[in-house]
Amino acid sequence: MKIVIIGSGNVASVLGRLVKRAGHEILQVLGRNAEHASLLAKELETTFSINKAEINMDADLYLAAVTDAALNEVEHYCQLGERLVVHTAGAVPIDVLKNASSNFGVLYPLQSLRKESKDVQTDIPLLIDGNTPAAIDAIEKFALTISSTVVVVSDDQRLKLHVAAVFVNNFTNHLYMLAADYCNKEGLDFKMLLPLIVETASRLRDHLPGDMQTGPAIRKDITTLDKHLRELSAYPKLKNIYLKMSDSIMNY
Repeated sequence: MKIVIIGSGNVASVLGRLVKRAGHEILQVLGRNAEHASLLAKELETTFSINKAEINMDADLYLAAVTDAALNEVEHYCQLGERLVVHTAGAVPIDVLKNASSNFGVLYPLQSLRKESKDVQTDIPLLIDGNTPAAIDAIEKFALTISSTVVVVSDDQRLKLHVAAVFVNNFTNHLYMLAADYCNKEGLDFKMLLPLIVETASRLRDHLPGDMQTGPAIRKDITTLDKHLRELSAYPKLKNIYLKMSDSIMNY
């Protein structure tokens, strides 16, 4: 397929690499930042533009990998007729593209994507949808060329999975950040915790999270909990999070 990528950030970069690896022809990168767009276009061996009026109209599919707020602007410069256009957002309804084309849909990667990572992942779950059965079929066929896991979901299902993703990714990473900051202030090496992080995550391939819960809260070990809270007296914000998380575990 002939593809135009709208955007030049993390999602556009990672999906662009997958699209190129799958053998599709990338006609253009259309972005707002000239430096980022030119770098991505060079990597993908294509042209770029930051002038929305110069969008290439010869593509089979337009991949709008932009911020949620920027999706509201797509219809103003993408008047694509019957050409297929998809967005990549988890929490934005499919209808945001209804004025851009008569064929529109969603291709949402359920993964944390960073353009700095050069490893091309082929197992990123892609959640798709389309405004017609024909659009869904076309998006699914395309998606299966870049991922082994493609699932058709509704706006509501995609939003719910996006919420769950915030818990397992964004919130978890924030806890890592807090732990790393605590270790740094206490003169400890955060990297000592990396094997524990990997082991905890790897268990979830074969077990339910609830079955793998460990620690003083699940054991209702009040003595250890009290020691930890006294240790955190100098860190009131961290102590408050510890209390709330422990309460959630104990009373789930």
